[in-house]
Amino acid sequence: MCRRGGAKHVSQSDSDKGKQQGGGARAGEGRSAGRPATSGQSDKITARTEDFAAWYQDVIRQGDLAEAAEVVKGAMVIKPHGYAIWEKIQADLDRRFKETGHKNAYFPLLIPESFLRREAEHVEGFSPELAVVTIGGGKTLEEPYVIRPTSETIIGHFFARWIESWRDLPLLINQWANVVRWELRTRLFLRTTEFLWQEGHTAHATAEEARAETLRMLGVYADFAESVMAMPVIQGRKTQAEKFAGAVHSFAIEAMMQNGLALQAGTSHDLGQNFGKAFNVRFQNKDKELDYVWQTSWGVSTRLIGGLIMSHSDDQGLVLPPRLAPIHVVIVPIYRSDEERAAVLEQAQRLATDLRAQRLAGQALSVEVDDREGYKPGFKYFHWEQRGVPLRLELGPRDLAAGQAVCKRRDAAAKQTLPLAGLPERVLAELEAMQRELLDRARQRLREHTVLANSFEELAAILEPASAEQGGGKFVMVHLKDDAACDAKIKELKASVRCLPLVDAHDGPGKCIITGEPVAQRAVVAKAY
Repeated sequence: MCRRGGAKHVSQSDSDKGKQQGGGARAGEGRSAGRPATSGQSDKITARTEDFAAWYQDVIRQGDLAEAAEVVKGAMVIKPHGYAIWEKIQADLDRRFKETGHKNAYFPLLIPESFLRREAEHVEGFSPELAVVTIGGGKTLEEPYVIRPTSETIIGHFFARWIESWRDLPLLINQWANVVRWELRTRLFLRTTEFLWQEGHTAHATAEEARAETLRMLGVYADFAESVMAMPVIQGRKTQAEKFAGAVHSFAIEAMMQNGLALQAGTSHDLGQNFGKAFNVRFQNKDKELDYVWQTSWGVSTRLIGGLIMSHSDDQGLVLPPRLAPIHVVIVPIYRSDEERAAVLEQAQRLATDLRAQRLAGQALSVEVDDREGYKPGFKYFHWEQRGVPLRLELGPRDLAAGQAVCKRRDAAAKQTLPLAGLPERVLAELEAMQRELLDRARQRLREHTVLANSFEELAAILEPASAEQGGGKFVMVHLKDDAACDAKIKELKASVRCLPLVDAHDGPGKCIITGEPVAQRAVVAKAY
């Protein structure tokens, strides 16, 4: 199998000849002006251990995922390859939302400023991040509009018009949209002024139904992160100081990046009746009494792509789990003459057709035959490697004669030869194995970098290393009171309380490391993005 260890190497394969002799260019042709001859001429990616932040930016640049939109403060341009990953995320999550009874809708981008003032905690939480429109059609607006930072208020307004009776409940809505939050310190995919996301909004007849929905959608996010992104997460409740502005309780999935820092990858909020009361969203219950609805909201964003990069990529560039890769397999033909080219391309196209008949997690394999002229095979290998394509097949005249192809899995160091007979099924097995092994490695990292601390001094010592972002970060499990003063004390360490895990995998009750008061369980404390 084409994975680490035990790989069978070819003594003189067509891929070796191609790199030595420039195979892949049509015989008699030179390279087009300005095109790189070898991978060595491409930009270098900073090593993770040298500068993790620079490495992250390099992977995005070399993977052709996105770039800063310098003419718009804090915004980014998501390039086609990056957007294709977002489309894969959208497609999988959209299917899950519809399977759980949610329907898509779209609400206005511009929200009357007065709407935000109706829920005091909500407006206070978002005020520093708001972008406000004050002029329209060349005239000062009678009431300014806020560019959507989130949609609880505008959706609450329309829910009040749509809901009259318990028969209208539950109302389960999802919206795919962009939002604007005026960020001061931005980083591509992780924190930008404008970003893409989905936001679910639901209304229920009881508090119990709303809480069940909140946790159900948190579970949907967790399953997606683990089964599709190969990114293990901790599901937990946010502290009262860290909860969403206007929520009764907030829940999140927290993931550990390769450097040990935390990334909040998704949130789900139990809004209680706060927005129902603010927007007069009432219904007649089964006892014919008027009551306010109980609401939830939940969302994930393009931040997931940042998490994907920092979970799996390496010093050669982007690594994508097969279930999220826009292209699963690339076939690189190798030849030196027109005659060889015709024969190799014919077999490559046949192989591509057979591969596309295979299905990974219900989706047909996406296969690219790189028949570009004027590029050496080595350059093509480098090109697709940096874009995270999970598996590469190299095919030349000698391979055809031997009835084989050379296989290179993106997450493995070694190549291997595989027989053409049964190759599509073997490739599918390799992709499935890669998906599993990426998750296994990420789970191992989470286990190895999660530690316990039983005092504030011990916690401070663990979080102290200046090189935390370079790979020394930890998830520290501590007994901590859910109290604003305790949260503030943790922030003195340039860390935060990430969540109170829904499943306490450690030692249960204990004494708060700050106040000494008894608490029910440990919390996750970490430095985070």
